[in-house]
Amino acid sequence: MGLNLEEKKAVVAEMDSQLTGAQAIVLAEYRGLEVGEMTELRAQARSSGVYFRVLKNTLARRAVANTPFAGLAEHMVGPLAYGISSDPVAAAKVLQEFAKKNDKLVLKAGAMPHYVMNARQVADLANMPSREELLAKLLGTMQAPVAKFVQTLNEVPAKFVRAVAAVRDQKAAAEA
Repeated sequence: MGLNLEEKKAVVAEMDSQLTGAQAIVLAEYRGLEVGEMTELRAQARSSGVYFRVLKNTLARRAVANTPFAGLAEHMVGPLAYGISSDPVAAAKVLQEFAKKNDKLVLKAGAMPHYVMNARQVADLANMPSREELLAKLLGTMQAPVAKFVQTLNEVPAKFVRAVAAVRDQKAAAEA
């Protein structure tokens, strides 16, 4: 049973609202996936903050028409699921991880604002560290010189204490 005109407009408006703050869209063909597998994928996407939706390609084309993702319209062929996220890596990572476990889900294409990616580029994007991981690495890199400086400062009194202990041990050995 198809959607009436009002329902179609609502779907396009919902997708359009998701695209407003989106940094990435990933298209994946889900041909052959069972309902339980699709439910599992939806749950994983939801927990990662990814908007995941299966809809008609004509409606998706209308939704992306006047957005920075308009170049993706030519890849919208076949039964597709759409993963949309504000984190550029999250959608690609969720769909790629699920595709590793289930060969029936096939990544087709993806897009970032004004940049369309093929399936290989989406997989490369999925293998990038997340924003939080990159920030943690940056913070570690920034803290390393400070930590080394503090360690160096602490080494001066420690050396002095060891020298005094060595002199004390020498005197004790000389007296005995």
